[in-house]
Amino acid sequence: MLTRDGCLKRRDRLWRKLPGHIQWVLVTDPRHVTYFSGFWVNPVSFSFGERAFLYLSRNGNALLLADNFTLGSAGSSYFVDDELAGTWYDKLHEVRNRDHVLLDLLSSLPVSATMDQGILETEWLPQAAPIRGREEYSLGTAVRELRRRKEEDELQLLARCIRAGDAGHERAREIVKPGVTEREVYLEVQRRALEELGAPGVVYGDFRAVNAGNPKQGGLPTDYVLREGDLFILDYSVSLGGYRSDTTNTIAVSGPTDEQKKLFDDCVNALKAGEEKLIPGTPAKDIFAAAEQYFLNQGYEPSPPRHMGHGLGLGHPEPPIFVSESSDVIAPGDVVTLEPARYIPGVGGVRVEHNYLITDDGLRQLSGHRLAL
Repeated sequence: MLTRDGCLKRRDRLWRKLPGHIQWVLVTDPRHVTYFSGFWVNPVSFSFGERAFLYLSRNGNALLLADNFTLGSAGSSYFVDDELAGTWYDKLHEVRNRDHVLLDLLSSLPVSATMDQGILETEWLPQAAPIRGREEYSLGTAVRELRRRKEEDELQLLARCIRAGDAGHERAREIVKPGVTEREVYLEVQRRALEELGAPGVVYGDFRAVNAGNPKQGGLPTDYVLREGDLFILDYSVSLGGYRSDTTNTIAVSGPTDEQKKLFDDCVNALKAGEEKLIPGTPAKDIFAAAEQYFLNQGYEPSPPRHMGHGLGLGHPEPPIFVSESSDVIAPGDVVTLEPARYIPGVGGVRVEHNYLITDDGLRQLSGHRLAL
């Protein structure tokens, strides 16, 4: 999970980015509260989806605001100097609107009297907030820019998710065969990934079969029974602490045809072409172009609008985005994924993917699952 040292480093980077007259910020996006404090409500817990606010002062203090049940659901692995808890449910009275609990807590802060000294992340404030409507420097945008360069605790958390994804892919290779349903594959992959993760987490993504008559497929698993000739695409994420991996392989349900083998090999080679461009300072659109050009050189039709990959972290997808008209530029500290794909009527569909850390002088591959039919 995130560490105290990592949270303090991220707060320090925020203060160095903001104008000097800003003395406090109110962080309201749940992902950004996690980013600066480690506070996170597990998706499989009672209060998933509920919010906490984080009040940061330039003097280094961090104050967390939340209702009593949200605080209880998050455990103790977060790093603040103080907490301000409001009662939502006391097991004696009826429950309140939980947003109103947060609004009551806000009234005890000096945000109204010192508006010229602070910034509100207004995008995530409830509509009833009395401080809405004021034009603000976009704190949310500033934090999203900071999120691209990962600190060591973030890298460790992402690595943990990626290792769990690798384990799930290996389990899929053992179970994908004719007569098994998509849902059965998902359950086995989920079980093995969470076993490797060692904590309650979330496994989500595409677990769908594609075939000659239906070359493009994605989405949650169904009760469809795999059959000979199908290709099975596993494009999924393992998420813990708000961070997530994103890895893909395509498995032949039975012996692949020569056309399917070529399609798979071309996707792997397109990925390698993109890898060669993963260098700091490279425009993201050049990453897309490198992979796309490989496909064009092999005689494929131009790709319809889609990405060849994207950044990873607290969101999905995150910058940089590898698309034809992206203005993003690769930078050290980015964690990215490459995922070239092609879907051919009469043959089927293939997608492959690996995750990488962009370093000062190149890249380091983070995912280790096997790309093979």
